[in-house]
Parts: sequence; structure tokens; C-alpha cells
Amino acid sequence: MNKILIANRGEIASRVIRTCKKMGIQSVIIYAQDDRDLPYCNEADEKVSLGYGTLADTYLDQDKIIAIAREYQCEGIYPGYGFLSENSTFCKKVTEAGLEFIGPTSDIIDLMGDKKASKVKMEEIGIPLVPGYHGEDQSLELLKKEADKIGFPVLIKATAGGGGKGMRIVQAESEFSDSLDAAKREAKNAFGNDKVLIEKYLVNPRHIEVQLVSDGFGNHLHFFERECSIQRRYQKVVEESPAMHFSKELREQICETALKIARAINYKSAGTVEFILSEEGSFYFLEMNTRLQVEHPITEMVTGVDLVELQLSSSSGREFSLKQEDIKQIGHAIECRIYAEDPDHNFLPTSGRIQTVQLTKNSDYRFDCSLKDGNSISLTYDPMLAKVIVHAETREQAIEKMHKALEDTHFG
Repeated sequence: MNKILIANRGEIASRVIRTCKKMGIQSVIIYAQDDRDLPYCNEADEKVSLGYGTLADTYLDQDKIIAIAREYQCEGIYPGYGFLSENSTFCKKVTEAGLEFIGPTSDIIDLMGDKKASKVKMEEIGIPLVPGYHGEDQSLELLKKEADKIGFPVLIKATAGGGGKGMRIVQAESEFSDSLDAAKREAKNAFGNDKVLIEKYLVNPRHIEVQLVSDGFGNHLHFFERECSIQRRYQKVVEESPAMHFSKELREQICETALKIARAINYKSAGTVEFILSEEGSFYFLEMNTRLQVEHPITEMVTGVDLVELQLSSSSGREFSLKQEDIKQIGHAIECRIYAEDPDHNFLPTSGRIQTVQLTKNSDYRFDCSLKDGNSISLTYDPMLAKVIVHAETREQAIEKMHKALEDTHFG
């Protein structure tokens, strides 16, 4: 591909533009009129305003975005993360318009985006799952019976979507009916789908994920694991790679399991398989995100591989020359997300104008951000403002470096 449209905003848009420039690919950026002063709008080769309006009128207007891509003679559309990145309808429309969707195919997005369907598929190919129920019968009586069979505490989880919406931990049978009603209501409001599944709730689990990239020629590569156990309201806050206290055997097992999934579904592009790790050391499939993750920089830091470049190469129809044995995990990387939230009010998202974004230029860290002095923060979008990423020889050194990096990073 020689020219692509980036259907996203902020730091991920800036991130993709950097790799496009490195690869000699022209980029077209779209922006809601309220975002016109954000730095990313001036970083691409061309920019196009989506006008004023709601998300539905701007970043989620599929037909408008595709029409712009065709008008500007783009060959592909890069969806980033969030917005339309895991929308199979958009993927279909893009391909039907004769453009490349820089991601997996629509059927894979559908399969892995449905927690129930993906678990059924994982059962078929022999992937370990948390004990639970993911059947069609959604009656209170049956769900309650299955919860009793699994044993409390259990987790009620919406089969569509993510981010903790439509999810409830149920400690005892007496709480089940009310928790089910609440989870279904929230899932219906968030995703238009109130179906749920039930799983055994694991106490003090760890959240481990494996980065994959596949080229469409049967070459499936893993880039080792990340640990994302530090979360708030099921949203990741701090991520690191490698995971703590991982034996060589466990690392090999979990990475090979992720590759087994990629091979079984004939995956293409970048994706992340997420696992939950019990206190006893058993790991279970959680879900697969069919896109690049927010935390991908830590994988890039420890492997030295540009994951966006691999994505673009895959979508351009190129077979990878990179082999699994070429990929090494060197040192330790940590990422901290910077959020616009109010700690005095249960960390609710906040809005306002940023007076200064202050960085110490001599600090040895990566700063993924697309904000400058005077930019406004809107409640319309995710409250994440930036990411601070450090890399060092050891975890202890990385933690020390992160302390200094955070001290040097100021939003006022």
C-alpha cells in the first residue's frame, strides 16, 4: 500500500503516522472539528474534517469515512483501537469498497468478539477455559442452577463488548438474581445485547496476554507476554513485559497456546490473546482482541519490533521474513497510562483545558501523546491522555526509571 486513511484520533493516530513515514506510506487523517487543534491533525500528509456533531456523526460514521478514503485515493483504512477497530460491519464495508481493512477479516472479528462463540471455538480446539456456562438458555432458573453447579463466587459477564460493562461478581446465591438483572441491563444499554455467560470467579488472578502477528501466509509469530494485572474497574492502568515470576516452561506453554489459537482460526494481522492465571499456576483463555492494544509499546521495547510496521506489511500482502527464533525478549518494560480523572470523586473522567504539557527532554523514556498546551479534554472520548513507557535491563531498574519519568511528566 502506498496511501492509507487512519480512522482514529489522538495518540494512536500519531503512532501510526510515525510508522507510515518510516515506511514511505502516505497517510490521511480524519478529525472531528472540535479536535482540529490537536497535534495529530498536522502530522499526516493530508487531513480531512468530519465536521461537528456526535461520535455517530464523526468517528463512527462508517460511510463518511469510507467515502473520504476513496475520494483521497487511499488503498487501506487503519482503524487503530476503540471506535471501529472491532466492528465487523465496518470491515465488510471497507472490503466491499475495494479497500484493505488493516486488521483481520470480518468473520474473525465476529467470532472472537463474541465471548460465547469464542469460548465454544476454544473448546473445539482444546484450549483451557475457566469452568463455566456459555449456553443459549438465558432463563433465570437455568443460569442460577449453573452458578450453583460451578460454585460461588461466580462471575456474570456480558457475551458482547468489554471494559467491565455487564460484569458482576456474585459472592453468594442470595445475590445472584439482582446481580444478573443489573448485568443484563448494563449489557443491553452498552452493547444492545443482554446475553451473559457465567464463569468461576478466580480469587487474586493475574491478567496475562500474548501479542501475536500473522501474515496471511501461515506464518504466526508471538512476541511474548505482557502482564496487565494492575487494573481499576477492569480497566488496565499499568502494564509490563515480561510477566513477573514466570518460569521458562510457563512462558513457552502460554505463548504456544496463543499460537495454537492463531493457527486454528487462520488469523491475519496483529492480535492479542488474553489469559487469566490462577494462584495455583493454571492459565485459562479469557478473550482475543482482534486489533493492536493500547499497551503494545512495552512489547516493542523488549523485542525491538515495530508492530504497526508488521501490521501494514501483512495487509500489503507481504510474507514475513521474520522468524520466531529471531524474536527475543530483552530487558524489562513498563507502561503507565495517564488519565484525566478525579481521584476525589471515585476517579470519574474529567474535562477541561490543559494549560501545560511539560516534559523533561533529557529523560530516557517513550511518551506516546498527542496533546499540547491549550488543548481541551472532552468527556466524549476515553479519558486516557498519554502513555509513559520505560525500558531497562531489570524490573527493578525499570521501576526506578518509571518513577523518574512520571516525576518529569506534568499535565497542568
